[in-house]
Amino acid sequence: MKIRDAMMKSNLNCINECDIGKLNCTELNEIIESSFDGIYVTDGKANTLKINKSYENITGLQRKDMINRNMYELEKEGYISKSSTLMVLKNKKSNTIEQEFSTGKKVLVSSNPIFDDKGNISMVVTNVRDITKLYELEEQLAKNMKLTEKYYSEIEVMRIQYLNLSDIIAKDKTMIDLLEVAKRVASVDTTVLILGETGVGKEEIAKFLHKNSLRRDKNFIKINCGAIPQNLIESELFGYVKGAFTGANKEGKMGLFEVADGGTVFLDEIGELPLDIQVKLLNVLQEGKVERVGSVKSIKIDVRVLAATNRNLEDMTKEKTFRSDLYYRLNVVPLTIPPLRERREDIVPLVQYFLSELNNKYNFEKTFTIEAVNTLYNYDWPGNVRELKNIVERVIVMSSSDKIFGSDLPMKNHLNCIGKNIGSGDICNLKEAVGKVEAKLISQAFENTGNVRDAAKLLGIDASTFVRKRKRYLEKDML
Repeated sequence: MKIRDAMMKSNLNCINECDIGKLNCTELNEIIESSFDGIYVTDGKANTLKINKSYENITGLQRKDMINRNMYELEKEGYISKSSTLMVLKNKKSNTIEQEFSTGKKVLVSSNPIFDDKGNISMVVTNVRDITKLYELEEQLAKNMKLTEKYYSEIEVMRIQYLNLSDIIAKDKTMIDLLEVAKRVASVDTTVLILGETGVGKEEIAKFLHKNSLRRDKNFIKINCGAIPQNLIESELFGYVKGAFTGANKEGKMGLFEVADGGTVFLDEIGELPLDIQVKLLNVLQEGKVERVGSVKSIKIDVRVLAATNRNLEDMTKEKTFRSDLYYRLNVVPLTIPPLRERREDIVPLVQYFLSELNNKYNFEKTFTIEAVNTLYNYDWPGNVRELKNIVERVIVMSSSDKIFGSDLPMKNHLNCIGKNIGSGDICNLKEAVGKVEAKLISQAFENTGNVRDAAKLLGIDASTFVRKRKRYLEKDML
């Protein structure tokens, strides 16, 4: 016999006998009593037949006051403000309403009719579910959304205030915070040392500092200290007089510091500057004067100096490859740009920016699929923003379709250096593993470049450290 038939035979005390599988009357009552939701049952004339304990707990009403009473009377006496059962009896169809009881509980009341063989309502079963927690969560969610909107608005204001430049894309809060500091520093003439891995955007931060400074209308001169041949770097920086050396311009030449007079000089890769030039740069910073090659006369200049490097200058000072006095003179305000993997909220905006830029440039209409964007987002980007820009351009140029899929991206074939060089079977501890990786990288770098200076530069360490480590691994017969 089905539940419906069993409940039709219910009376105020118990169901005499029911055959629902192997359930007896007591078991059925226990099931109803154990329900987390409140259950309220009336007959087809709205007389109360059954109320469980959960209904009492949720509504604060006692079953002893309601059993065998008619729902019309209970509603009239104010036990219930609005009866879903009566609505079902009137409309002869299921009904759901929301109610709030004196307990403070907000509930969802769902009443369903049970019909006999003649189509008359024999019972109405009402389920009462406590949704107070849902309301509380909804209210909390609304508060959180307001806070989110507030924080978003604040970040947007900061972004607009600090980034009214087309060449900086920043959405991640760590980058916004950095730009806030840079904005404050930009208005004064103090020297700034910009630190960070290769490709993080040190030059863009330097431009940002210049464009937000009082020198914005003057020259911004970038000097890549690692790109100028050592025998020419002094004359390039400080200029030379007529006849200073063989092959010199007959009229002499103004150096880049003089060209930048009144503006900003950005010394990129400052760690590559030779020691003898470091001495002369220190003099420029301290005295505000340059002396051309071959001249005994100083020239007064007014420049702001910004410097950048991906190397650890403090370690270099200990190894005597970088002057400590110059380091402290440059390191007045250090700004460390986080790598792209530590500011992932910038990845998608950067992808969109590069995509739009390249679509306009090549008259394309290409887009990235969600799968491709997820791949880009989850990649670690050892080459940072520069690598991201190169990969976006590569896939846009190379893809034959207007849609770029995850399979079009080269990252799936990218293995990090540890993955390529450590076998899983012969490593017994971390120290040994690190040693094997380091030895392998040193060997590969030297083979690829053929000299110590370039190999050290490739690995991001100074030459003396490279020589010391290579010697140690040669002695251990690991190379």
